Amino acid sequence: MAAQGPCPRLRPGPLPVGATPGVYAACHVQQLREAQVPQRFFDAPAVRVWCGRALSALGRAREEIDAINVYPVADGDTGTNLYLTLESAAAAVEAVFSGHEAGRTGTAPSLAEAIRAMAHGALIGARGNSGTILAQLLRGMAQVLAAEERGERDTGGPGLRRALRHAADSARQAVAHPVEGTVLTVASAAADAAGRVEGGCDAVARAAYEGARTALAATPGQLPALERAGVVDAGGHGLVTVLGALVETLTGETAPALPAEAEVEHARVPEEAAEGADAGECPPGEGGPAFEVIYLLEAGEPAVARLRRRLDALGDSLVVVGGDGLWNVHVHVDDAGAAVEAGVEAGRPYRIRITHFGQGDAHTGGAGRPPRERVQRAVVAVVPGEGLAGLCAEAGATTVLARPGEPPASAELAEAVRRAHAREVVLLPNDAELRQTAAAAADQARQAGVRVALIPTRSAVQGIAALAVHEPGRRFDEDVVAMTSAAGATRYAEVTVAERQSWTTAGICQAGDVLGLVDGDVAVIGSDVAATARAVLDRMLAAGGELVTLVLGDDAPEDIADRLRTRVREAYLAVDTVVYRGGRQGSLLLIGVE
Repeated sequence: MAAQGPCPRLRPGPLPVGATPGVYAACHVQQLREAQVPQRFFDAPAVRVWCGRALSALGRAREEIDAINVYPVADGDTGTNLYLTLESAAAAVEAVFSGHEAGRTGTAPSLAEAIRAMAHGALIGARGNSGTILAQLLRGMAQVLAAEERGERDTGGPGLRRALRHAADSARQAVAHPVEGTVLTVASAAADAAGRVEGGCDAVARAAYEGARTALAATPGQLPALERAGVVDAGGHGLVTVLGALVETLTGETAPALPAEAEVEHARVPEEAAEGADAGECPPGEGGPAFEVIYLLEAGEPAVARLRRRLDALGDSLVVVGGDGLWNVHVHVDDAGAAVEAGVEAGRPYRIRITHFGQGDAHTGGAGRPPRERVQRAVVAVVPGEGLAGLCAEAGATTVLARPGEPPASAELAEAVRRAHAREVVLLPNDAELRQTAAAAADQARQAGVRVALIPTRSAVQGIAALAVHEPGRRFDEDVVAMTSAAGATRYAEVTVAERQSWTTAGICQAGDVLGLVDGDVAVIGSDVAATARAVLDRMLAAGGELVTLVLGDDAPEDIADRLRTRVREAYLAVDTVVYRGGRQGSLLLIGVE
């Protein structure tokens, strides 16, 4: 089945906050028509159509899945997380097809190329516990199907059966403490049912869907949290939706609808089986971890094995998926900074997302408490390093990590606003160049009914100052005014190293020169980090100040903080100094003067 020309994009229904409509182009009209005919094998165009159909189906089911999300934390975002994870997968598949079309080869990608792209896209875009597990399920399928295509084994029904089995097993292995009654149970049931049938892909897909559908109906009897709420598992519901899209792709038939929530038969597993389920994942109750930490990690397998043990001791809901040097790490912890530091020790973490579970939002306990009540107010802050991400998260902010050369898109900021799960949000971009991006994200969030105030902070030290005076108990307008005033009263500077020769406001700099920037403009060019930092600090304090904030990057000299503290103490009376570790923030040093 050759690739066809482009067609109008398919829209799957209401968009989640921060989603972009471009990815709904995951399939073409002609391919959808061809998908109506049962196929004897699973090929690359089928992967493309499956992505499009699954994305559309999750778009329609997103709000329903969010509404029944009570485990492992009742933060009401499982449907959206699954949707965003699959959106990333669909975009990766579309990119592979676009590459072949641009090459004018006249052929579609191989199955291995398409299914690996789907798995990789899901891995780098995985959101939340459920999205991370879905990414591992797709990776498990890709490992089998790509290997069997190379070996010219049957990639029809037998291949799909093996892929579903490996997917379920690898997903279970990725979770530190598997719990029955979750998406893992549903995935295993799908693989079990698929393994009991003979025939082509169509028969295997139908069997997997029916097995998953039956297992989903039984989940309330396996998890007390689900039974108390009268719902099925949200992650399992999402997986059944994705498998239903696979049935439609391979058979041309609409998968049987899931029963309405009130009609779900809450089948029970035997008591001894329920008692044997591992309760290692923290049930939603009082005293659960305060933060969700997610990041991509470049590291080797031995380092990841050590990381698993360390994170398992720090918190719960630990899921580490991936391989071949790239991993997606998800954990719920009380010490967000320690979770990020563990990643730094293991390798290179990036795209770090830290969400603070607001009081009354996640980990709500007891059947009498509403599972999805929003907090009144939250702060979303863009930060340049892991250290500041942990610091801001501990202060109650939802953070978005911005690596040098990797600025977040408006969709990522809007998604962070959604993750904050609040009626009112204060957005701190902490970078002059992100102001328009943040404004676009704020507009998207407002369309979803969230009241958003954008404070145009131009540096992380201004964001720290704003966060320090944040008072959730104040009226929203008063809080925004106080935070804006604190940020505006903070002069900011940074010390960095020039990458190339260029003209600056202080003259011509050469590659390797140390630059001191004050309020965004180069003010000092030097050869020594400490001398340049001292010159910048003196220039800033010449106009007065009461508090100096120093944020040290990983590459800053070890003694720089002590030397600058001594300078402030000896030369400027009644000026205090505070020091933070920023991590790999790009700059050697950030300086704030209030």
